[in-house]
Amino acid sequence: MTLPALARRTAQISPFLVMELLARAKALEMAGKPVLHMSIGEPDFTAPEPVVQALEQAVRSGQTQYTAATGIEPLRRAIAEHYQRDYRVQVDPSRIVVTAGASAALTLACCALVNPGDRVLMTDPSYPCNRHFVASYDGVAELVPVGPQTRFQMTRALLEQHWHAGVKGTLLASPANPTGTSIPFDELAGIVDACRKRNGFTIVDEIYLGLSYDGSPRSALELGEDLIVTNSFSKYFHMTGWRLGWLVVPQAYARDFEKLSQNLYICASALAQQAAVACFTPEAMSIYEARRQEFRRRRDYIVPALRRIGLDVPVTPDGAFYVYIDCSRFSNDSGAFADELLERTYVSLVPGADFGSHEAKRYLRLSYATPLEKLQEAVDRLEKYLAAR
Repeated sequence: MTLPALARRTAQISPFLVMELLARAKALEMAGKPVLHMSIGEPDFTAPEPVVQALEQAVRSGQTQYTAATGIEPLRRAIAEHYQRDYRVQVDPSRIVVTAGASAALTLACCALVNPGDRVLMTDPSYPCNRHFVASYDGVAELVPVGPQTRFQMTRALLEQHWHAGVKGTLLASPANPTGTSIPFDELAGIVDACRKRNGFTIVDEIYLGLSYDGSPRSALELGEDLIVTNSFSKYFHMTGWRLGWLVVPQAYARDFEKLSQNLYICASALAQQAAVACFTPEAMSIYEARRQEFRRRRDYIVPALRRIGLDVPVTPDGAFYVYIDCSRFSNDSGAFADELLERTYVSLVPGADFGSHEAKRYLRLSYATPLEKLQEAVDRLEKYLAAR
């Protein structure tokens, strides 16, 4: 039996390598090996008790039916108040679209903005799914090589250098995966200005904004109402499997995004939405702040520890929970080196090839979303192995 051909875009979307690596690490773990998971980008914390209680209450009271496509009003108001309280930005709740995770938010944004053949600038390296969100609507992710000189981030000069007639906008992340680095706010303002002058769109993924460690984080929404900004309950709020995120869109786009939401996924999980309102209570926010400080403590341990054992960290991350490691002292192929470390030390890291092609064989990503004692054990194992190698 011959099956019909899949759409061409299917072949253009690569596997998510970190998930395949995780499966291999899990298999070793199931075989009794003492694997230390430093690969997956998922907090080791879960939803705090106020959120769990809100979920239980929502279940018992039967709040399980469809909601408005843009989300329940209490949650949209709570998100708007969060921007005002924590980032000093006024956002009308009518501009907020609650989605099934940041992935759905970015998919929705690409559906609304990207025509077939449109080019969208983003950095190399960057979160791999971002380029696939663009490809899902037959756009083309145009990757801009970046390195330590720009903290692995886009700059106005780079954007202007790579902009051409086919480019329609840019998709940025700050702080970013896999590097944990942010775009300096003045630089971000310049990027936005450059896009405006070319009548292009700017999408900023702020999923890790709450996990910023150096100075006071600022949302791109400060720069005007014409930007599209996405965030999520997965990282700072530690609710990865709840699949809940949001978009802030220009007021003039709100009705169009609502229409697309109605047709593409009807609404985000009603139960997750009801529970997420409790994320913004003082009790829950104090828990999140304590956990943010714990992530910072881990960063402040792991970066100098890696440098001490010879694994160079060219740029100290200022957010998220990732370290981008230059392993070229030990290998010219980070993919093979990651395999070697997994098999010999049972420490699971992600090679740079998952995040792009620019100098990908030079880098590994480590996630420090794991308890400090496990980070210390990982460093001990790596130090002993590398010293004897």
